[in-house]
Amino acid sequence: MDINQLHIIVQQLISLPKETEWVEFKKNNENPEKIGEYISALSNSAALHGQTAGYIAWGIEDNTHNITGTQFKPKQQKKGNEELENWLLRLLSPSINFKIYEFDFQAQRLVLFEIPSACNHPVSFQGTEYIRIGSYKKKLKDYPEKEKELWKTFSYHSFEKRIAAENLTADEVLAKINYPSYFELTKQNLPDNKQGILNRLQDEKIINIKPGNYYDITNFGAILFAKKLSDFERLGRKAIRVIIYKNKDRIDTQRERVFEKGYAIIYEEIIDFINDQLPQNEQIGKALREDIKMYPEIAIRELVANVMIHQDFNMTGVSCTIEIFPDRLEIRNPGEPLVDTMRFIDIPPQSRNEDLAAFMRRINICEERGTGIDKVINSVEMFQLPAPEFNVKGQHTEAILFSYRELKDMDKSDRIRACYQHACLRFVCREQMTNESLRKRFAIDDKNYSMASRIIADTITENLIKPYDPENKSRKHAKYVPYWA
Repeated sequence: MDINQLHIIVQQLISLPKETEWVEFKKNNENPEKIGEYISALSNSAALHGQTAGYIAWGIEDNTHNITGTQFKPKQQKKGNEELENWLLRLLSPSINFKIYEFDFQAQRLVLFEIPSACNHPVSFQGTEYIRIGSYKKKLKDYPEKEKELWKTFSYHSFEKRIAAENLTADEVLAKINYPSYFELTKQNLPDNKQGILNRLQDEKIINIKPGNYYDITNFGAILFAKKLSDFERLGRKAIRVIIYKNKDRIDTQRERVFEKGYAIIYEEIIDFINDQLPQNEQIGKALREDIKMYPEIAIRELVANVMIHQDFNMTGVSCTIEIFPDRLEIRNPGEPLVDTMRFIDIPPQSRNEDLAAFMRRINICEERGTGIDKVINSVEMFQLPAPEFNVKGQHTEAILFSYRELKDMDKSDRIRACYQHACLRFVCREQMTNESLRKRFAIDDKNYSMASRIIADTITENLIKPYDPENKSRKHAKYVPYWA
């Protein structure tokens, strides 16, 4: 944050009423434990009052808000042998990325702690959660109504509505947001004046217009239309990364690219880049020509859109990654899915980021009715590829597409996974899997129907499919459905 923005914040803080529950003014109080407790209290109170951040300001008199200056030097302060900032970060839970600023204002030295508002869970210090009641710091557990209200706040204060950059001028907003792309993607005419552009961006919740000709850019606006995500301190690590490896392991990186623009404007460029890195299929079974790309483009498009939309933006320091190996494509996003991976095909996906998902649907980047994974599975079957894997690992969700392998080269788990997904796909189309339909899925000759029978039997043993009509004893006319049908 530059000095002009810091001065704007100070002016706003000193103009506030004397008892503001998300701001604390101090002169020289340096007690580390008290500072940690105030960080917890102000973070929780900021969330409760719909603020992006809470603040502790040293060098401003509490009652009068007069500028007095301070001798407190937090960046030189230690707790034991540990730097104060690291000590505080270690004892806060969940970890919040508060910022410390030391600067001059009206010829006086000030210190400002900028504390992000709590999201999803109250912030505690040394295992205790705090809140501000008027001008007093209290334990949250002693105020159950406040605690209930705070949890209610978490349920509707979404990532998209929070602020990515605040107190900007109109020119600064237009320098950071690729507004021509917004109008192009939404098929609207570009207004012929600056205020018309800003008003439309506010209508779309890309920015908030504030008194005094200042503007905030929302996370929604930045993540979709940033010219550079690194211009936004909390979103820099959310840029999509694509990594190409020389071999089947991660030892030799052949190429890596980070896509720093907002998701709405960079999506097509990411898809084109991935497709350009993929080899042609040397052999792709009976269904398709030899000059086609390794993976169906519709599968790549749907999976890339999914990682953008369904990621957990509250996980800091991590990003969506797409890794290309000679034999597979791995697509990974932060956050565990809200739906069981085994039910991706039949249950419409639930998104943490509904505003983001709705806009991506509106500009035709993702599916409107939650059938994206169905399209992935269907296209993989058309290419006669091994079934994709959907896994949860270390609080991340991953989807893996595999390059072509003949049936004889697939292991038992590959065959069972493909059989289950095929049964799911048939079921959502109001049909049942049969030996015949599975033979077509694997390109098995009719005379080798027993191979399909063995795969079906193995999948039943794993309790992933079941007979559609248990009373039917004819194996020739047997039909099968997923275990959950």
